[in-house]
Formats: sequence, C-alpha cells, structure tokens
Amino acid sequence: MNHDFRQRPLTQVQVRVLATLMEKARTVPDSYPLTLNSLQSGCNQKSSRDPVMNLSEADISEAIDALRETSLVIESSGSRVTRYEHNFQRAAGVPEQSAVLLGLLVLRGPQTAGELRINADRWYKFLDIASVEAFLEELADRSDEKGGPLVVLLPKAPGAREARWAHLLCGAVEWPDPGTSSRADTGVNMELAERVAQLEARVEQMEKTLRELGA
Repeated sequence: MNHDFRQRPLTQVQVRVLATLMEKARTVPDSYPLTLNSLQSGCNQKSSRDPVMNLSEADISEAIDALRETSLVIESSGSRVTRYEHNFQRAAGVPEQSAVLLGLLVLRGPQTAGELRINADRWYKFLDIASVEAFLEELADRSDEKGGPLVVLLPKAPGAREARWAHLLCGAVEWPDPGTSSRADTGVNMELAERVAQLEARVEQMEKTLRELGA
C-alpha cells in the first residue's frame, strides 16, 4: 500500500533527508548509498537548496529512524560503515520521473514546469516541458486509493508569468491568496503615503518657521 502523506505527513527535516538521498543516488552514484556524514553534508549544502539548513547528526539520525518506520529509507547492508538509501518510488508508488520532480520541489522549493525541466537535467532528461507538466498533473490528480495528490499548482503570484508547483509531502501548503496579498500591499502603500505626506507638511512648516526667524 502506498504511503499516505495526508495521514502521515513528513517534517521539513525528514523530506530534506529523503530528497538528498534521492538526489545523490542520481548525481553521485559511485558514493551511494550514503554514510551519515555524507548525508549530513548533502542536507546542509549551500547550493541547490531552499531553504539552506544546518542540521546536526542527531537531527538526521532522528529523521532516518522515522523514515525507516515507513519504509521510505532503508539501511544498506554489506558495509563496515552504516549507509542509507531511499525507497521512495516503491513506498510512494510513483514512477522515476515523478520521484525526480518531487525531489526537486523538496530541495529547491516551488518551481514552474520550465524551471523543473532545467533543474532536473542531472537527475533525468525530460523530453520537453509538456512531459514535465504531464507528470505533474498526474501527481496532482492521484486518487485517494493511491494516497491522494502529491503536488499542487499554486495561485499565480502578482506579476508572475507562470504559476509554480509545490509538493504535498509535508501536508497541505499554506499559500496566500494573490488577491488578498494585493489588497494588503495596497493598504500598506496607502498608509505609507499618508505618513510621507504628514512628514513633508511638518518639514515645510519647519522651513517656514526658520525663514521667519532669519528675517
């Protein structure tokens, strides 16, 4: 049975650990599965991460224990040093292309289909943006029997040309309504304009008083 992320959502640390394993399996296969130290370095790297984190070994060990309980991560055998690998595709019930897109959304934050195609280059070479959109739509339309949607198309931000996609592995995404944000910005701008007008009036009055004193 597929893992239901609605019933058992992951934490931000857990998805960072999981997606880092997914990334390194594809980008540095010779070093994979990863040791705890290598996994920590991958989780905390400054590039290709949003947000940048500073996780301790204890943070990562705790996340690994939770991920192992749900079979999303497994411990690799046959090595003197304990190593870890992901089991995301089987546990979540998704094909490789979908796993790649989810991993990128976890590591880099919300992205457009075009951005995902570019950023996926080292993981998987998608034929075109249409193929990326097809897998995203399939993830968004997943039935309850399969565990429900794993991505959502966010409302288009004011001034943005395209809408961005976000993952749902940590549960529902709270995203401000564009109209609400616009109205809030308008209110702030009006308040700021009033304060500027008041300051300008005070400066003008002070200048007038100084002129009169100097006359």
